[in-house]
Amino acid sequence: MFWALGFLILFMALLIPILAIVLGSPVTRHLLHSDSRRTDEIMERVQNLEDEIAQLGHSLEELREETEFVHRLLDNPDRPDRATESPPPGS
Repeated sequence: MFWALGFLILFMALLIPILAIVLGSPVTRHLLHSDSRRTDEIMERVQNLEDEIAQLGHSLEELREETEFVHRLLDNPDRPDRATESPPPGS
């Protein structure tokens, strides 16, 4: 039983410097840096997509208002729409 505990202590003692070497290597730093760079690129792309979606939503709302206006004009061509009605000549 004591040999298992001794083996575990020896393993942990050797694991610490091995991890320090592996984690401190240029290859590991490059991999970690490239992952953070990819994350930044992905976040920028997501932000751009969110901005485009907001612009599309605004454009869609404008189109919806224009369509409603045209439908009102087509439904009642004799009556001018209140929004486009000119003010009376005396005002």
